[in-house]
Amino acid sequence: MKPTEAQRVDGPFSGLLVIDLTHVLNGPFGTTILSDLGARVIKVEQPGHGDDTRTYGPFYKGQSLYFSFVNRGKESIVLNLKEERDRSLFRNMIRRADILTENFRPGAMDRLGFSYAELSKDNPRLIYASSSGFGQTGPLKTFPAYDTIVQAMSGLMSVTGFPDGPPDPCGHIGVRSRCRHLDVLRHRRCALCTREDG
Repeated sequence: MKPTEAQRVDGPFSGLLVIDLTHVLNGPFGTTILSDLGARVIKVEQPGHGDDTRTYGPFYKGQSLYFSFVNRGKESIVLNLKEERDRSLFRNMIRRADILTENFRPGAMDRLGFSYAELSKDNPRLIYASSSGFGQTGPLKTFPAYDTIVQAMSGLMSVTGFPDGPPDPCGHIGVRSRCRHLDVLRHRRCALCTREDG
């Protein structure tokens, strides 16, 4: 998505700059809502194929509709956060940002040298939103948490499908990812209010 294609609307988050390191659904859906509410969202993608959802069908004119849905209204930049030049550019972006969002496995940002403790040295007002499937601590923290896994672990799949059949997922609607990110949005809003109040 080219910067000129991102069309922002006026809204309650107008004037906010969000740096979006999230991928797939848990993350991009939430930052899309921030964009819908007026924030400027810059999606940072890895070199090569970018966000995995760029390869998800269906496609229209060569572009994934899935990717377009959860990344509408955003600008996009490709950065290799392991290369010094791109790392420097990323740090400059963080200095101007209001919010950073990421949904890597716990510890990934620390290994890159981009923990909250490190980035807040560049920008003490930065709101740092991390979202992972099973949290940042605990015995399951490194487990993947795609929607069907969470539906199965929660028992949701046991109440869908046919009465005499096996457990069945609720379709490909990203139940956990969407609910989880609405909760993250609520916390971001609280953080913004707290930051503005002093």
